[in-house]
Amino acid sequence: MHRSHILLLGTVAWSVGCAAPAGAPARSRLVRPGIEVLLTDSAALVRDRRVGLVTNQSGVDASGVSDVVRLRAAGVRLVALFSPEHGFRGAADPGAAVASSVDSATGLPIYSLYGRTSAPTDEMLSGIDLLLVDLQDAGARYYTYLTTTVDVMRAAGARGIPVVVLDRPNPIGGAVQGNVLEAAHITAVGRLTVPMRHGLTLGELARLARADLDLPGTLVVVPIEGWARDAAFDETGLPFIPPSPNLRTLESLFHYPGLCLFEGTNLSVGRGSDAPFEQIGAPWLDTAAVLRAFRRASLPGVQARGVSFTPRQPGDGKYADSTAAGIRLEVTDREAYDPPATAVHLLAAVRRAHPREFGWIPKHFDRLAGTTALRTAIEAGTEPGRIVEGWAPARQAFVERRKAVLLYPE
Repeated sequence: MHRSHILLLGTVAWSVGCAAPAGAPARSRLVRPGIEVLLTDSAALVRDRRVGLVTNQSGVDASGVSDVVRLRAAGVRLVALFSPEHGFRGAADPGAAVASSVDSATGLPIYSLYGRTSAPTDEMLSGIDLLLVDLQDAGARYYTYLTTTVDVMRAAGARGIPVVVLDRPNPIGGAVQGNVLEAAHITAVGRLTVPMRHGLTLGELARLARADLDLPGTLVVVPIEGWARDAAFDETGLPFIPPSPNLRTLESLFHYPGLCLFEGTNLSVGRGSDAPFEQIGAPWLDTAAVLRAFRRASLPGVQARGVSFTPRQPGDGKYADSTAAGIRLEVTDREAYDPPATAVHLLAAVRRAHPREFGWIPKHFDRLAGTTALRTAIEAGTEPGRIVEGWAPARQAFVERRKAVLLYPE
């Protein structure tokens, strides 16, 4: 197997090239996540060091064995665990504060970075020589695992503690779609000026954050072996573990860069239902009218149909335990599908069909959209296609800017 090694100032990254054989039906068993590459190729990074691990239920090897088990079995001196939003087991509700605890299996402390603090404190970092980060990102801008990673990098860098990101595939591949977040709208759910669908892995996002935010310290990205940017998660052979409670399927992850915008409206995104982030709805929704308008756009790669669903608690707090008339999306062609563009057309269709019933949660919508311009354009009745076309220049500039941090072939 051919390997190329790249050394960057201030950031160390091993870029591993491994193409699937011609005619291979899938990339199954050819893809190794960062945890496996670390322990087989780069174990010197953790040898004789006291290690802290930032992870959750998604931190597993290609066989589904947890990082904690793998590291301890390899003799790594693991001294502390840290967890992001949803907690170490990935079961906490979205936005719910998570308390620190102790892992019953190992006796290690689990310090929550989604509760009283979002960054490791001096006390938490006491006695740690190196921090590993292994989190499965969702592939969309509005997700807090990058924020956790950035806060870890900043806190560790200020104390001279290296950070090693054990990389994982972008589950929805490398397509770049949607608008680029405006700097004035940077928040915990949009930490960098990137598009709604950025096409990067968490390791690459960490490299971009280090440059954009001028973060201190040493960053090491241990790459995925055998992954190409055009591969979706079900082409990797890796076990699919939902990154959070309401992103339970790969289908939902493909829709998330678009349908998440509806969280900033008075429609449900199906939290607490059978298919969160695959459908939107409300008791008052006229699905026939909305579908007629939506289908006129003939958007590629997706089909929509009317459904009914009942959001249950805990959910998104919208129409809990009430039957909602809904619209469910289904991907028919992943390469052609543009979830942010689809969401804009769907938002416009719902607003036109329901000028009185439809409502924004303005502050929340704008922070998800990364701008006020999207909401005001829809309010003004701007044709959805024109809105989407207006995103192209900033997105192309991002595509050029991200080349400096890429670790995997296009």
